[in-house]
Amino acid sequence: MTDTPTLQAAAGDPRVLAPGGAWTVAHVETLERLCSDVRHQAPQAIDLSDVTAMDTVGAWLFEKLARHGAGPAEASFVGVPDSYSGLLREVRELNRQTPVIGRARPFAKWLDEQARSFADDAASFLDMLGALGLALLRTLRHPASFRFIPTVYQLGRVGWQAIPIMALITFLIGAIIAQQGIFHFRKFGADSYVVDLVAILVLREIGVLIVAIMVAGRSGSAYTAELGSMKMREEVDALVTMGVDPISVLVLPRVAALVIALPILTFLGSMAALHGGGLVAWLYGGMSPVIFIARLREAVSVNSFEVGMLKAPFMALVIGVVAACEGFRVKGSAESLGLQTTSSVVKSIFLVIVLDGLFAVFFASIGM
Repeated sequence: MTDTPTLQAAAGDPRVLAPGGAWTVAHVETLERLCSDVRHQAPQAIDLSDVTAMDTVGAWLFEKLARHGAGPAEASFVGVPDSYSGLLREVRELNRQTPVIGRARPFAKWLDEQARSFADDAASFLDMLGALGLALLRTLRHPASFRFIPTVYQLGRVGWQAIPIMALITFLIGAIIAQQGIFHFRKFGADSYVVDLVAILVLREIGVLIVAIMVAGRSGSAYTAELGSMKMREEVDALVTMGVDPISVLVLPRVAALVIALPILTFLGSMAALHGGGLVAWLYGGMSPVIFIARLREAVSVNSFEVGMLKAPFMALVIGVVAACEGFRVKGSAESLGLQTTSSVVKSIFLVIVLDGLFAVFFASIGM
């Protein structure tokens, strides 16, 4: 026998291929040409009794020929030498995946993944909330352990430094609402009702919601990035090794600062929005400030102000807990840090809006 590879139909039966020679990587160019010449044939069997040598390349080429066999079944192998049967058996198991039929399975798989992800997020949120509650109880039992200076520092970052941008944005929001209200109410001769529109929207809903969304994007993302960087540098693990609770040291001061700062920012933002609405009502609608303030006293009750202010601490708590959860989920790469920071902002904004809707239903049900 010669080592030169050959491939031809068996004598007397064109449906059987009879390769011969050495089917190894050393003859790969010749093997590819031989397989290409018979690619249009559909053999029922492949007789390997004349094959003198075979490696993985040759075994895979035989498998490709078998999978293009006649009919729905693959071509069978006959005359396989005992020394190559194991290799050929392993190659036969490669790249055999059950095809997905229809579109129900991919959708069901996606739905299952989303449900698992939601369950993981909910469990992580509740776990962090519980850990924060325990840290708060320990602090109340031992007030001297509370990290007052870091809390004041964080309060300055999320509160004092945020006042200019919060006041500017809410001022513009109030001005836009007043302009649109005057433009449409003027058609019905009800220009004065723009005061009701601006006051109720700003004090009950828009003021606290806009401030909370901006805090989530500004401070929530910063918290996630800071905690994530500490996790990447193993500073959190070092605190645990030293017997220090990272929740008490890192999370509690940040969340406490948010809970204190967000109501203050909400109040200042609401006042800025009312000033913006009053300015537009004066310059665009011709309503003097005296009339605007008088109408404001008639249109707004203390309940509207209380509703907006009561929402603020809960929204701050949600933002802080989500930021901490995503920060501690950061792995050891910059890509992970970016992904978790983005996830923190998106989840915080989503939960803030959901919480605002739940509060709206609750306050409406109790008549506030």
